Amino acid sequence: MVKFGQLFLSLTILITLHEFGHFFFAKRYKCRVEKFYLFFDFLFPFAGLLNFSLFKKKIGDTVYGLGWFPFGGYVQIAGMVDEQMDKATLEKEPEEWEFRAKPAWQRLLIMMGGILVNLILGVFIYWMVFFFWGKSTVPADKLTFGIACDSTALSMGLRDGDAVVSVDDVPITNLNRVEIEIIMNKAKSMVVNRDGQKVTIPISDDNVSVILRNLKKSDFISVRMPTEVFEVEKTSFAEAAGLKKGDFIVGVNNTATPFYHEFRREILKNTSKDKDHLTTVELNVIRGIDTMKLKSTVTEKGTIGFRPLAEKYYPVQEFKFGFFESLKEGLSFGAENLVMQAKQLVVIFTVKDAHKQVGGFYSMYKNMNEEWDWHSFWMFTAFLSLVLAFMNFLPIPMLDGGYILFLLIEMVSRRKVPEKVLYYANYVGLVMILALMIYANTDWLRE
Repeated sequence: MVKFGQLFLSLTILITLHEFGHFFFAKRYKCRVEKFYLFFDFLFPFAGLLNFSLFKKKIGDTVYGLGWFPFGGYVQIAGMVDEQMDKATLEKEPEEWEFRAKPAWQRLLIMMGGILVNLILGVFIYWMVFFFWGKSTVPADKLTFGIACDSTALSMGLRDGDAVVSVDDVPITNLNRVEIEIIMNKAKSMVVNRDGQKVTIPISDDNVSVILRNLKKSDFISVRMPTEVFEVEKTSFAEAAGLKKGDFIVGVNNTATPFYHEFRREILKNTSKDKDHLTTVELNVIRGIDTMKLKSTVTEKGTIGFRPLAEKYYPVQEFKFGFFESLKEGLSFGAENLVMQAKQLVVIFTVKDAHKQVGGFYSMYKNMNEEWDWHSFWMFTAFLSLVLAFMNFLPIPMLDGGYILFLLIEMVSRRKVPEKVLYYANYVGLVMILALMIYANTDWLRE
């Protein structure tokens, strides 16, 4: 429920403010706004299906309401040509308070309103987050034991213990950026420091595809660290086995596992999915100057019930910013995220199987923290705000970007695009959006 609550609150904030952007400019230029709804009062995207509201109140010309279909919202502006418009209205001359009666530049600002709010909001949240919390990175050149590699990294030629230097000649200062640089820029090589020598690792298009495909399942590379026990969970199998804080686990079933990723690999090999027939493993443990063997049962999720001392081996570098330094950082980070959205769109169409990683509400839900964390919540909200700005700017009929495209054509050609063209273009957009929504929100079937 905590994960759901964070996602729900984030989307509610973003949707309400996005629609307020349209509402503000519509009112500014004296358009009649007939509805302002948080969530849809119909089965989106079918405007005439299952129409009812959980709450509604008319103030002036506008009905303010709460719809029953969550994760969306809309403003209905009089005279705006969309799928909700009565086709007979197209035959009438526009009234002065209708959207279609306004000059092109005013209509453009009305349609840009939501996008502008999302852009400003995203940067503002980043600004405040960097001001109050600062920023942290994991310096790639400060890892005591180098990197830990998954099977994909090993098959490419990387080795446990390597230190990443660069990706396509771009220096890597933050270990968390390695996968992003490889995928978003479709990198061709990376350089690592191995035993004092610089080694070039080639990256093929297939490698990029596999890294992307496994992104949600495992870490391509991570921090290599010993399995030092920081905390043993109460009433866990680890506690029953006698594991204690400060222990080092160096082997599983007589297989050496001096590092945590190797320990996890062996534990997963010995995991049973049958709750009634769980597996028992023998742990080789160093406690002070003593070496001992402990027997522990493994849960069906592949855990035994302890938390490793990760902080000791993660050389986190903290950055603090002043008020205006934070604004500069927020602008820079926001711009970088927008560029990443454009690159991600290219990746979807150019990297093999990349489209399978397109996710919907389920993917967003999975990425939320299990405990309420305001820092993570606001970082996610800022990111999602910029995603919404970018997605709405795409020139697809029915989206804001579709209207903007037609308005730009009108402003350049000085001729209005026929309203019937807009009307039917919206139905084409409706089919496209519906297909994308169905595909994105069946991500749980593609896992």
